[in-house]
Amino acid sequence: MRLPHKAHLAIVDGESFVLMRNEGSPDEPNLKEVAKPDLTASNYSAGVRHQDHVGQKLGRTDLEELAHAAAVAEWLNAAVLDGTIERIGIAADPKTLGELRRHYHKKLEAAIVAEEAKTMTGEPIARIEKVLLAQG
Repeated sequence: MRLPHKAHLAIVDGESFVLMRNEGSPDEPNLKEVAKPDLTASNYSAGVRHQDHVGQKLGRTDLEELAHAAAVAEWLNAAVLDGTIERIGIAADPKTLGELRRHYHKKLEAAIVAEEAKTMTGEPIARIEKVLLAQG
């Protein structure tokens, strides 16, 4: 994933959300954390799709994680609509990324320069920068 200069990077999983910005270039990323929003999960619409007993019993359908993804998407939608974010890359585990996509506003979709279905939460910034270069 080549992240343009000044583009944001959202690193998301079912429990956390960190927003960074690339102060470097696509070939020499220099990520800086700009926000760690404290979100309140309130959109449990995914529950309609995830009602099977077996999935819940095996832990495949954690409604809190899906609601967190919806809250992140709502936050990103608002940031794009108010002009805070112009270009963004999104890195999230596959389940979270799938739920995020369900809630993207058209303007957020247009602002996305790259997506990566990979868990990067909790990784040091230097490791994330290496992953960005490796995914080019």
